[in-house]
Amino acid sequence: MRFRGNELGHARLGLAISKRVSKRAVERNRIKRLLRESFRRVRHQLPAVDLMIMAREQAAGLPGPELLAEIDLLWQKLQAQPPRNAVLKSSRH
Repeated sequence: MRFRGNELGHARLGLAISKRVSKRAVERNRIKRLLRESFRRVRHQLPAVDLMIMAREQAAGLPGPELLAEIDLLWQKLQAQPPRNAVLKSSRH
């Protein structure tokens, strides 16, 4: 996840889920759906930032609850960071 502060007063989300993550569009779309829903739930708690989330290959193999848990950890890290240009990484490498 990369983020940069914005002056809009609210967070915005951008997604980059490439075919390298999964050849199957169904799987890539599942990841995007989960990310969007998770963002929708926490966007009012996030600082005013533009977010760019780039999924890794490991995301395709994770069940929904585990993927959501990873995403929730990223949101918590983001809330603890001051809004500036930065990169946050998931605990899975």
